[in-house]
Amino acid sequence: MSFAPVIDALAIPCDAQVEQRVPKKLLLEQGAPTTADKRNIQGGIEEITWAAALKPTNIGVPAFRDETREYLEIAVLTVALRPEAKPPRLIELIHRAIPYPLVLVSEHCNTVSLSLAHKRWSQGERGKVVIDDVRQVALNLNVLAAEECSFLASLALSRLPTRDLYALYDGLLERLSALEAARITGTFAPTESEEGAAARREGLEAHARVQRDLAVLRTQAKKEKQLNRRVELNLEIKRLEAKLAATEKTL
Repeated sequence: MSFAPVIDALAIPCDAQVEQRVPKKLLLEQGAPTTADKRNIQGGIEEITWAAALKPTNIGVPAFRDETREYLEIAVLTVALRPEAKPPRLIELIHRAIPYPLVLVSEHCNTVSLSLAHKRWSQGERGKVVIDDVRQVALNLNVLAAEECSFLASLALSRLPTRDLYALYDGLLERLSALEAARITGTFAPTESEEGAAARREGLEAHARVQRDLAVLRTQAKKEKQLNRRVELNLEIKRLEAKLAATEKTL
């Protein structure tokens, strides 16, 4: 399978490997709240495999528990999606259906994506687990940029934080953020500092907001017929371009 390079990059110990097919029925029962979601699962998924279960007993990293979440193991799944699939929604549904924090490697039309999402106890329904935002990066494994090669090289479990399973999972999430930043700056530089990781995530969100605002203003400027208003828009575009450049320096 084309997602093998990502799985190989994790360098998962043999004791943690499972290699067991997951029936679609599980997703239909656990992760399909609507009829449209059921159709998406049935028609969009070719094959889903439970590749590994990362536990304290097989990777030597302690479990994690607090009042917000409990990480007893981390699941690693691969999913092959059909060309007609709707990947963003399917990826979210799979993350919601699996009760453990999930490392999901998905393949769709020659693109391989790695996605993660922290999980926590639901505040409204006792015993139910909910996900935070799903973070995802896509890779064309046939044409990898230098920063993407560095990203893959950083994924080995032995190079991740080992304080506990939450820290290990958060370390993987930080590498996704580092790759997002590297695609802007050209330099892949993950950090093990929680403060540094949080600052990078905030910087990426700010960068995305400014880019969206710029796109809107540029469209307005092209359509604007009044000279004075066009000048105002261009000045605002210049201001946001400077802000964007400043934001890039924080990444």
